[in-house]
Amino acid sequence: MAIFVTHYYSQMNTMVENKKKPRGKKNQDLRFSKEQYLQWYELMLRIRRFEERALVLYGQQKIRGFCHVYIGQEAITAGMESALTKEDAIVTAYRQHGTAIGRGITPKSAMAELYGKITGCNKGKGGSMHFFSRENRYFGGNGIVGAQIPIGTGIAFAEKYRGTQNLCVTMFGDGAARQGALHESFNMAMNWKLPVLYICENNHYAMGTSVERTSNVTDLYKLGYAYDMPSEPVDGMHPEAVHDAITKAAAHIRSGKGPYFLEIKTYRYKGHSVSDPASYRSKEELNTYKELDPLHSVEKTLLDHFKAQAQVNAIKESVKLEIDEAVVFAEESPYPDPSELFTDNYVQEDYPYIMD
Repeated sequence: MAIFVTHYYSQMNTMVENKKKPRGKKNQDLRFSKEQYLQWYELMLRIRRFEERALVLYGQQKIRGFCHVYIGQEAITAGMESALTKEDAIVTAYRQHGTAIGRGITPKSAMAELYGKITGCNKGKGGSMHFFSRENRYFGGNGIVGAQIPIGTGIAFAEKYRGTQNLCVTMFGDGAARQGALHESFNMAMNWKLPVLYICENNHYAMGTSVERTSNVTDLYKLGYAYDMPSEPVDGMHPEAVHDAITKAAAHIRSGKGPYFLEIKTYRYKGHSVSDPASYRSKEELNTYKELDPLHSVEKTLLDHFKAQAQVNAIKESVKLEIDEAVVFAEESPYPDPSELFTDNYVQEDYPYIMD
């Protein structure tokens, strides 16, 4: 066992060191405008501060139930949103506050949902894992591992059937890559050339077990090769790399050539959920990845290359105020009336099998 653990951490440290080198070059590649970096920074900071506050409020028992935060993975949402249109659909798993905020769900609506209040994006009935916003083309966090993969494939089928140019981004974690529904969906999507972008957010640990211990294929993007699906790994710690990869994949999909698969390699700085102490990884490993913090990286670019100290300070103040207001809004909002148990369950308003 000791030999295995030593070998595992040796592999992990080698992987981390290999990732560091190209990232330094990426930061110097200023193909993107100052305005784009400011947009990325503001969105990433909004997500980070929202999640940090959610953790505090959970500790105060103002938020109950499950809670999985996105801290460390914000560059994925930032780069994705700059590469997509607002008509594209997104469906994802339950670590999804950041993805939902990136799509357009406001911090007020998101925080109220965490509180279980009627002003939440799901009227307080979904909680942390089940955000939804039809107007923002956001089809949820889904609580069952891998369940969103066939759902996203179905949304893509609907877009193809309607003849739109929209695609469906179908996101899942590295743990869900072991679900049979993924392979069924991959096969169907390639056979019918559906406009779906599959994204695996690989933060290395599923719940608390490493990819190396659960899969013979550790480069998860290679799973797409079995279906002749274009598949690539992506550096998920920089929004630049995410933006470039999704822009390329989206162009392929919109041309009618069918699906694309991206394994976006990232890292979560907190445990799987608030109840997870993350004792399965070393402090050294965690600190190594914190040196690659995407939020700090973008801020450094703004300060060093664009001399944007005043704008960075203004964004920090604005985001702090926004999250403070979201908490007040959630605190002051009412809980749903008990009658809400019977609303939004069926499309048919006069469905006959609901008991009064």
